[in-house]
Amino acid sequence: MPAMKTPAWKITKLLLIILICFSILGCGIEKMKIDEEDMVGNVSIIDIYDNIEFDPRFKVDFGFGCVIKLGRETILFDSGSDSKVLLENLKLAGIKPKEINIVVLSHEHQDHTGGILGFLEKNPSIKIYVPESFSPYLKNEIASKGAEIIEVSKPIKITKGVYSTGQLGSLVKEQSLVINSKKGLIIVTGCAHPGITNIVKKAKELFKKEPYLVIGGFHHPPISVVEEFRKLNVKKVAPSHCSGSEIMEAFERTYQKDFIKSGVGKIIKI
Repeated sequence: MPAMKTPAWKITKLLLIILICFSILGCGIEKMKIDEEDMVGNVSIIDIYDNIEFDPRFKVDFGFGCVIKLGRETILFDSGSDSKVLLENLKLAGIKPKEINIVVLSHEHQDHTGGILGFLEKNPSIKIYVPESFSPYLKNEIASKGAEIIEVSKPIKITKGVYSTGQLGSLVKEQSLVINSKKGLIIVTGCAHPGITNIVKKAKELFKKEPYLVIGGFHHPPISVVEEFRKLNVKKVAPSHCSGSEIMEAFERTYQKDFIKSGVGKIIKI
């Protein structure tokens, strides 16, 4: 008995179903296409909270936080350990809490979230982007102050030219910021628990552009990270907070003029 042939329309229908399923599941691959016009020009980053000193007028305390100015938008990325220190340093920098209209918290550790509740007492009507993995307790505490919480799991756009990598890592889930500047990607990290090179690779994978600057806590990576950064075409580096003096010295030796000495009170303009 001759074998029966499957009609062409049934094969086409089956292929369409497979393609739809592949699209929905994504096979674990996250991609984000950025419009070339979705870019920012002038960027100013102020290290507002750090355990490394730069400007002696500012109070040094363990933790990290920075303010990113992008024309009409002003973002607070992490809030350090203590709201009193955060607010004092903001005042020294000439930044009023109500000038800030977006907050992004990288991960749920005290040295990055401890200042947020006191900050919200000065500016409660604000959007706060937090990893989805944040504890219900902290999310409720933030919401009780009047802030709008936006939970982040996958990469998302935050505002013009500014994106979250989405929460990365396993033991400590963390998000980083990626700013699409005219000079290249600016990657801002809190503590880089998922691995600083993994974060840079993720940013390049998502945005298909070269990294211009990586700034923030690098979490004591091995010395080999310096050469890995070179291979990833990272133009400039500004490690601080939890990076470690050994790795900062190694970056300074290799990067020379493209190494930016950072610490609380440092202002980087791009």
